[in-house]
Amino acid sequence: MMTVTEPMTVATDYLLGLLTVCLGGLLLRQGHHDRCRSIMLWGRGFLATGLAAWAGGTFHGFQEILGPVGRVFLWKGTVFAVGLAGFFLLAGALWNSVSGKTRRWLVLAALVKLLGFMGWMAVHDEFRYVIYDYAPALVIILGLQIWCWLQFRSPAAPWIAAGILVSVLAAVIQAARLAPHPQFNHNDLYHVVQMAAFVLLYRGGRLLRDR
Repeated sequence: MMTVTEPMTVATDYLLGLLTVCLGGLLLRQGHHDRCRSIMLWGRGFLATGLAAWAGGTFHGFQEILGPVGRVFLWKGTVFAVGLAGFFLLAGALWNSVSGKTRRWLVLAALVKLLGFMGWMAVHDEFRYVIYDYAPALVIILGLQIWCWLQFRSPAAPWIAAGILVSVLAAVIQAARLAPHPQFNHNDLYHVVQMAAFVLLYRGGRLLRDR
């Protein structure tokens, strides 16, 4: 009989994945309709987040049947997907904020960062390195959105800034291991708060426009 470890973590991870994939699909459809690269990149970030959530949930819940090799491949897939999510969200924010050669060089720098992260994580497993990669991307996106609000009164900026702040709150909950119930641990609460964050990020993503 198959035993699911951490069933609530699996459930909340899968729900987070379902939410972000559905919202990502809506963003891709809108971006294609509007011919807006910013929205399409933002949507790809959501899809990558969904893949990371599903892979992470499977890793948490089915370690007993995955075996050592399966666990390694699934964990690597999880962290690589998080890296891709950070890259696509950052690229979307750059496409919304800057233009011309400056944008091309900054997107190239983000791609180099992604490749460096993946190369590092190919031989390392600690989750702290994922945070070291993802957190600066969120900080840069927040800074870009503040700049867009001050310069252009971008309607996307307040939503995206709020989403990032809620995402930071989720990270604090996870780092502090705040668990409201023994059957609902800090990872589960983190996933629920992240769902709220991605709803806000989606609302902002719909309002992105190419600079």
